[in-house]
Amino acid sequence: MTNPLTGLATARRGGSPYGITSICSAHPLVIQSAIRRAVADTDSMLLIEATCNQVNQFGGYTGMTPDLFVAFVQEIASREGLQPSRIIFGGDHLGPNPWRSEPAAQAMAKAEAMVTAYVWAGFSKIHLDASMGCAGEPAALDDETIAARAARLAKAAEKAARAKGGALPLYIIGTEVPVPGGADHALSDLKPTEAAAARRTIEIHREIFAREGLGEAFGRVIALVVQPGVEFGSENVIAYKPEASKALTALLDEQPSLVYEAHSTDYQSRAALAALVANGFPILKVGPGLTFALREALYGLDLIAAEMVPGYGDRSLARTMERVMLAAPGHWRSHYHGGETSLYLQRHYSYSDRIRYYWSNPAASVAVGRLREVLTGVDIPETLMRQFLPTLPAGLGPA
Repeated sequence: MTNPLTGLATARRGGSPYGITSICSAHPLVIQSAIRRAVADTDSMLLIEATCNQVNQFGGYTGMTPDLFVAFVQEIASREGLQPSRIIFGGDHLGPNPWRSEPAAQAMAKAEAMVTAYVWAGFSKIHLDASMGCAGEPAALDDETIAARAARLAKAAEKAARAKGGALPLYIIGTEVPVPGGADHALSDLKPTEAAAARRTIEIHREIFAREGLGEAFGRVIALVVQPGVEFGSENVIAYKPEASKALTALLDEQPSLVYEAHSTDYQSRAALAALVANGFPILKVGPGLTFALREALYGLDLIAAEMVPGYGDRSLARTMERVMLAAPGHWRSHYHGGETSLYLQRHYSYSDRIRYYWSNPAASVAVGRLREVLTGVDIPETLMRQFLPTLPAGLGPA
């Protein structure tokens, strides 16, 4: 099966653009759902990505190295009947970000080792992101420094890929993206990347890659990360406005081998996603929106179990998650603001979905397992489905 990433620019130029969803989650139920969708859609490939903070050579916050992440996904795929060849693994924001509190030389050495580990593990889509300043540097670096560091990372990737054998990596460049995981405040408007800035990013990367002997590798740069004007805050979503990004779309006519990668496309409407694809943003990254939907389903089932199962308790899962989040507030405290009621609502229901970091907590895992156990084989009345999970089709049969 042909890698769909390699045909995105050609399809756009030919007037028949298509998009690909990038699944940015390490939650096993999200991965399983994406794989089941791919199994049903027999003529497509599945793109699954891991970020530098989530998965790296030291384990990241998931505790998984790149090879363990690949094995984790492939084990689920094997259970569900999806051939490994139909999965594309991508590495997102690969650069010094996890070690930005260290001196640049140290942080970049670790970033090079991380990129090497990703390529050896079988990741073939590599986002080179060296935009962040390290210890003693400005928070935002100049274009030349960013491109030079991206070239260093590309060299590490190329060396690993050639030693490993097989297909050489495809690259994503560019750094102007929404805040990872969504903004931490209410949003009213968002300005897309200026076309001149996007052009400059492409030109400086092309120039420095050529200077470093990476001209052939630059030929495998397939996309540029830009801000198309989409984002979500804790409680609201900025919808895509095609007219605001017309200049970006026009720029692609000067760059026939490139398309754009759009981050934070979570919660956009079908029409907005279709417009993004049509306008040159065919790589659609989604993460928190997937675990948000998972939380909606689990909390709906939690309410159903409270109604149907004697002794289950009142919102047992939600109460457990509240205790878990209060006991370890590191993943949400600096992201949510307001009084106690507001903080409670954001912890559980925010679009930025910081609760996603807590599902792997042992107490949370036990609570989810108990919920699934008490409802296994139970016929849920259509009326309860309509009450607590109204967006799902009723009459699904036993849970």
